[in-house]
Amino acid sequence: MKPRLAPLCLSLSFAGLLAATALPARAERALYDFNPGWKLLVGDPAGAAGPGFDDSAWKAVTLPRAWNEDDAFAKDITEHATGIAWYRKHFRLPDLKPGQKVFVEFEGARQAAEVWVNGRRIGLHDNGINAFGFEIAGALQAGDNVIAVRTDNSWEYRQQASNQKYQWSDKNFNANYGGLPKNVRLHVTEALYQTLPLYASLGTTGVYVYARDFDIPGRSATVWAESQVRNDGAQPRSFTYEVELRDKDGKRVARFSTPAENLAAGATTTVKASARVNGLQFWSWGYGYLYEVVTTLKVDGRPVDSVTTRTGFRKTGFGAGLVKLNDRAIQIHGYAQRTSNEWPAIGMSVPAWLSDYGNGMALASNANLIRWMHITPWKQDVESLDRIGMMQAMPAGDAEADVSGKRWEQRIVAMRDAIVYNRNSPSIVFYESGNKGVSLEHMREMKALRDRFDPFGGRASGSREMLSSALQAVSEYGGEMLYINKSARMPVWAMEYARDEAARKFWDELTPPGHKEGDGPLHKGQSAAAYNRNQDSFTLEDVARWNDYYRARPGTGTRVSSGGVNIVFSDSNTHHRGAENYRRSGEVDAMRIPKDAWYAHQVMWDGWVDVERPRAHIVGHWNYAADTVKPVHVVSSAHSMRLTLNGKDVGAARKRDGFLFTFDAVAWQPGELKAVGYDPAGQPVCEAVLATAGKPAALRLTRVVAPHPLYADGADLALLQVEVVDAKGQRNPVALDTVRFDLQGPAEWRGGIAQGPDNHILARDLPVEGGVNRVLVRSTTQPGRITVRASADGLAPAALTIDSAPVKVTDGLAPPAPRLPLNLERGPTPATPSYRVSRVAVPVASVEAASNGADANMSIDDDETTRWTSSDGAAAITYTLARPAELFEIDLKLAGWRENSYPLRVFVDGEQVWQGSTPKSLGYVTLPLKARKGSQVRIVLDGVIDQSGAIKLTEVANQANVDTGSKATPKGALSIVEAEFYERP
Repeated sequence: MKPRLAPLCLSLSFAGLLAATALPARAERALYDFNPGWKLLVGDPAGAAGPGFDDSAWKAVTLPRAWNEDDAFAKDITEHATGIAWYRKHFRLPDLKPGQKVFVEFEGARQAAEVWVNGRRIGLHDNGINAFGFEIAGALQAGDNVIAVRTDNSWEYRQQASNQKYQWSDKNFNANYGGLPKNVRLHVTEALYQTLPLYASLGTTGVYVYARDFDIPGRSATVWAESQVRNDGAQPRSFTYEVELRDKDGKRVARFSTPAENLAAGATTTVKASARVNGLQFWSWGYGYLYEVVTTLKVDGRPVDSVTTRTGFRKTGFGAGLVKLNDRAIQIHGYAQRTSNEWPAIGMSVPAWLSDYGNGMALASNANLIRWMHITPWKQDVESLDRIGMMQAMPAGDAEADVSGKRWEQRIVAMRDAIVYNRNSPSIVFYESGNKGVSLEHMREMKALRDRFDPFGGRASGSREMLSSALQAVSEYGGEMLYINKSARMPVWAMEYARDEAARKFWDELTPPGHKEGDGPLHKGQSAAAYNRNQDSFTLEDVARWNDYYRARPGTGTRVSSGGVNIVFSDSNTHHRGAENYRRSGEVDAMRIPKDAWYAHQVMWDGWVDVERPRAHIVGHWNYAADTVKPVHVVSSAHSMRLTLNGKDVGAARKRDGFLFTFDAVAWQPGELKAVGYDPAGQPVCEAVLATAGKPAALRLTRVVAPHPLYADGADLALLQVEVVDAKGQRNPVALDTVRFDLQGPAEWRGGIAQGPDNHILARDLPVEGGVNRVLVRSTTQPGRITVRASADGLAPAALTIDSAPVKVTDGLAPPAPRLPLNLERGPTPATPSYRVSRVAVPVASVEAASNGADANMSIDDDETTRWTSSDGAAAITYTLARPAELFEIDLKLAGWRENSYPLRVFVDGEQVWQGSTPKSLGYVTLPLKARKGSQVRIVLDGVIDQSGAIKLTEVANQANVDTGSKATPKGALSIVEAEFYERP
């Protein structure tokens, strides 16, 4: 969809626009990129904080840089190098005037960072998550200055103030990229200034921008800006507060201000201004429209401080089981991603454009939300999702349990600081109080933080689980980790599902290297078959798991599922279970090369709720040995499917799991395999093609497109893709050739990843997998021509040349990087409904049970933590509907849903409409009924529970997470968590 253009609410000539937007240079506070020019030493030498310390032999680095980056994917997370590392930097500040303030802002450190300036200790920050900063003007001197940072990333590190370990410094979930792996900035302001949003270290809250009173169809809202202002001068100051709103092209959209007010010396206040703005572009899924909000303090009409906040405006809603974005219902579908979001031999410290590329790959699979896991993401990833148009759930800090005492206090501080620092990001839609459920009192505390620091941001405060009626009275969203939940109240969505793993190298058992499905070592003494899948079965598992949520989407009744997030998006250096030392449950590998499951999600998720654009994807490849006979799977949202091989039909398909068409026993022939999908009227709506590639002939080397030249700043990266292609340039999908790389010029080899010794981290010889692989090359601080050559036995070689561009650095200071482009590909939020009502829930007037009747209403109370359970021999329950209805389906959540199969008979007004045994499930089962209009529904247990063939969830760290109530249910009892009754619309 093309973005719609709209008139601005103010009309300005070009000359007038320049006059309106150009402020005097001194109005803009000086903001510097403080990443260049650092020195690094792993160790703890005496005197390293002193300005005269000799660091000439230390390693020169540009931040962000984890000192143990070489460990990323080379080692298991438990073996990541830890200890003390020092970072030092020389710098000079031009024309610093008496009374000016100088702030150094760190986006974060791991785990602890103790900071000195010119030998004076400035402060300590040690929670390993949040941004922090210090005012350092008093420690500066004319000429050369030295900042020194001592970092400690020990797993056993304890908070200095309390001697308490941090729960989230965890060897399962939180990869340990030590030192200063995030960006650093320097701010220079006048004595009257708008504060920084660094609460823990500075006690300040900065600028807060939001919109209220939305009129989505009319494209208007009231825009508010608030700034915390401090006067650190010796005299009172009288100032006005002016706000200017600029669109994505820098054009002024609105300007408004406040009357003058006085601020005493040493005092702090919060000033606010607002205006109704018309013609707004609302931030949306896949439409990362951002404005620049420039807030300026003026004294006697002269600007003295100006801050630019890049933000977007969107309306959210959370209720009736639905999430709404700009008044349109949206079912959550995305990924639970490790916050480290790492890359091989780099860790998390990639340039911002590469964050956009990696996160954009998730968006391109039609994900609409990233649920960051366990700890708050760094600012770069938060802002990346703003730009690309991807919602996110932001946690504070957790491992996987509610905590108390000092550890809970640490979590409160982490959430408070995260809210203050990130509250201007429109992509943040959920604040997550815990990776696992929290207590009622703790939920109240977390919600109070939101209400205090972000009351108007349109973000729901909640946690995993939170399913009881008492918790739902406080929490604003929730949902299990593994199972399907539904609610008519707050939205519930699965916090992580589809936990299986598969290496990208393994297509299927018929494709070299012929990995047998599930083959791999035991994990903690248990079978790890689910974590050693082939791509084929991994894809099919993902289809089956998503369909559970899609069947319960909005439009399917009063109680619905708001979706779920698949764990994880990209293979991660954390908490593995399969044969490798890293987790391979990503839909892309660690270099963001798609697995087949990526394409399956692209098919299933192409819509806000219902699929809006039909697609098809043929699973696998079409390069097999002669005499191969195999099933062909097509993932599609079409109503029906036809498959042809070289123009001839291959037979009929079996359809299952909503999106999967399987054509059994297809005899391989070289040529073209073509799938065409049809709508219910028989009209073609989508197609997919697989063609047999010729034998490998050459290498192809290309650069993944970046939005700017390769900066010669010592931190920028070039992502290069190598492919084995046939004589026509088509990738050979079964090639496994080893490629030898040669690098010449001012660049550093960081390489890629593949199966083999140490996962080939930093190796110059790297095998392709499925005919493709990728490598990273990092710039140095010297600009120049970089040449990468690739060669392999029997294949024509390839070469690629990149010219790195100079970056201006003066006395250790660089200008801020140019703004990265916005992704507007999906266009504004559609005005049409996002789903069709496919069934209507019939309400229940009363419930009677043959036994334990006092609990009978628990089976319809919209509370999945309660249930009605019969006594042995009296296993029947009767529901009287609020009105006569012709039911066609019943949904049941039965205790022990994963282990128990219940033999049931169902009657409507005394006539049997269903008999059989319920299937085992990950939540709800749907029973199709014989048509019968009536007022009473009676459900009777017709035998005993069958517990054979239970759905197994292997190796879940906390076994309480897999308890479905099976053990507490007698075999002769009927136990219903929730029952729902449906008629056709």
